[in-house]
Amino acid sequence: MEKDKLTIVEIQKMKTEGKKITALTAYDYPFAKLLDEAGVDIILVGDSLGMTILGYDNTLPVTVEDMIHHTKAVKKGIKRSLLIADMPFMSYQVSIEDALENAGRLIKEGGAEAIKLEGGVVMQETVAAIVEIGIPVMGHIGLTPQSIHKFGGYKVQGRKPFQAKEIIEDAKALEDAGVFSIVLEGIPLELAKEISKILKIPTIGIGAGPFCDGQIMVIHDLIGLSDEFKPRFIKRYIEVNEIIKNAVKEYIKDVVVGDFPGEDHSYFMEKGHLRPIIKGTKI
Repeated sequence: MEKDKLTIVEIQKMKTEGKKITALTAYDYPFAKLLDEAGVDIILVGDSLGMTILGYDNTLPVTVEDMIHHTKAVKKGIKRSLLIADMPFMSYQVSIEDALENAGRLIKEGGAEAIKLEGGVVMQETVAAIVEIGIPVMGHIGLTPQSIHKFGGYKVQGRKPFQAKEIIEDAKALEDAGVFSIVLEGIPLELAKEISKILKIPTIGIGAGPFCDGQIMVIHDLIGLSDEFKPRFIKRYIEVNEIIKNAVKEYIKDVVVGDFPGEDHSYFMEKGHLRPIIKGTKI
């Protein structure tokens, strides 16, 4: 029996009922279908696709067109999970008008059911405007990857008291603006625990400890599809990277020595049909 389609209402209800929320990224149809069938609550088409799929050094080069393209593919693989799409760098920071247009495109063209954007107090007015036109927004504070140059790299945020205070203020500002949930990334677990207590909306952690209302991971990190990035907060459940490389090596060996393809992997004509054809063919 299929479970009902999840909406932001059900996601928010999970916090009040004390149920943990599960979230993962996906960037294409096959992965989206797998994650949805496995029962994950939220599927995020993250701008992390810049690194995981497109080969960039960070998320900054990702465009709205990139996000729409991948969100459309992911949408086709989902029946139950809530689908959220990231707003990429400079798609919402320049003006509220830009933010409204680009958020609308991710919903209308991409098929997302909500959008996510980075920033706290400074983005409060923009978030409120997007929510006002009927588009659900997930916030994202703490270590925000689009601010990598400001932070000087991927560094934990909120360890000092004044930083923690700012992040708490960011969280409150986003809740006041109407976000339905907030991603807390790369902050101390004590701070994440406090924010999760203060807010009425769900917190989704990544590198923020066990006290958030839910957790999110990049699927490529979870399955070990890439060995280039191994932060402390990642748990690898399988090393697909090695499995795939070993399979490809076996394939190469089989082709080179002539073991593949064999008769079991080939097709045959009906008996006696080929010779007459060859006999009457001029070569």
